[in-house]
Amino acid sequence: MSKEDEAAASGGMRIFVFKSETNQELHAFAGDLAGFKLPPQFKPWRATGAIAPDRKFPYNLSREAIEAAIREHGYQLWRVRRSAPEK
Repeated sequence: MSKEDEAAASGGMRIFVFKSETNQELHAFAGDLAGFKLPPQFKPWRATGAIAPDRKFPYNLSREAIEAAIREHGYQLWRVRRSAPEK
C-alpha cells in the first residue's frame, strides 16, 4: 500500500489549494478540485495546487484543523500577508 493510500485509509484527505482573483492575499483549501463550496463573494477562484494526504501544509498550518473546517463548511480560508515595502 502506498503512503497516499495509507493516509487516505487513516482518514486523511486530498486537499485542493485555491487563490482568489479578487483579493490577492486570500487563499482557500477545499475538498474538491472545482471549489464548489468556496465563498462566491471572492470569485473567481483559481486552483493553484493540491496537498496529498501524506504531505504537510505550508506555513505550519494544522492539517487536522483544516480538514475539520472542510468537513463542516466545505472550505477553509487563509491569507498570505504581503511583506511591507522596504524603505
